[in-house]
Amino acid sequence: MRLLIAAVALAFALPAHAETSWPEKPVHVIVAFTPGSATDVIARAMSNELSARLGQPVIVENKPGAGGTIAAAQVARATPDGYTLLVNSSGHTVSPYIYKLGYDTAKDLIGVSLLARQPNILVVSPDKGWKTAADLVKEAKAHPGKMSFGSAGVGSATHINGEKFKVAAGIDVLHVPYKGTPEALNDVMGGRVEYFFSPVVSALSLIHEKRVIALANGSPKRSSVLPDVPTTEEAGYKGSGYDYWAGMLAPAGTPPAVIEKLNKAVVEVLAMPEVKERLAKIGADPSPTSPKDFDDLVVRELKENAELVKAAGIKGQ
Repeated sequence: MRLLIAAVALAFALPAHAETSWPEKPVHVIVAFTPGSATDVIARAMSNELSARLGQPVIVENKPGAGGTIAAAQVARATPDGYTLLVNSSGHTVSPYIYKLGYDTAKDLIGVSLLARQPNILVVSPDKGWKTAADLVKEAKAHPGKMSFGSAGVGSATHINGEKFKVAAGIDVLHVPYKGTPEALNDVMGGRVEYFFSPVVSALSLIHEKRVIALANGSPKRSSVLPDVPTTEEAGYKGSGYDYWAGMLAPAGTPPAVIEKLNKAVVEVLAMPEVKERLAKIGADPSPTSPKDFDDLVVRELKENAELVKAAGIKGQ
């Protein structure tokens, strides 16, 4: 009888031990986009320091494709033990309305913390002669259905930023999706598409070299690396601001103690001067949150993006 009681007690004690001793092996962070993308750079900017905090290697792996849903599906199906995590962008809250998913965005993945916010910059070719967002809008309204904007793919943050601006400005323009940001920027410079909401890290050098002109910042607030560029909201297009973020998520069912330990480590790492400096170089602002606040953000954006997809007439894949 004593042996039975001891066995039962041990069975209940093991999960608690596993939670408090986590991690006991390497932690895999799956990034939803390609190496060198803004989301990837943010994840890698903090991986070494996160590893030092956790006492185990933090291995960053890229699983791009289908607007980040390939990586998200992999993590959603992973064992909820804290050893497989996801770093995704704000496109995470758009994908349910565009792709056929094998997971529930709100239920199968839970927040660890928001990591950073980074603006998208509305860029055009210098050959257009436009100096402000109003110049672009005036031209688009004079030629409805004749102009186009590029994106780094259907459902990407660059796509949604472009759609929000289109709806807010009341213009009729064609969306042209590309494989990635470099291709879209090349076609803006070549005049094949009129504009593109580029991640600031990708456009910054081109802006300084005057190979593209920055008309506006697509985010709700101005960028620290381009402080003189007004936001699209400041330019008069109410509701056009898009909050582009990168965040860390875990499979639903991951023990709260593990999520709490992860969140504490992430918050500490994002407060480190060297990490802040790395992120500042790509125009990203550290933006840690509690797990609950991140979950609330996802739920709120899922509702907002459902309305946007309908208003913009975005078709599913």
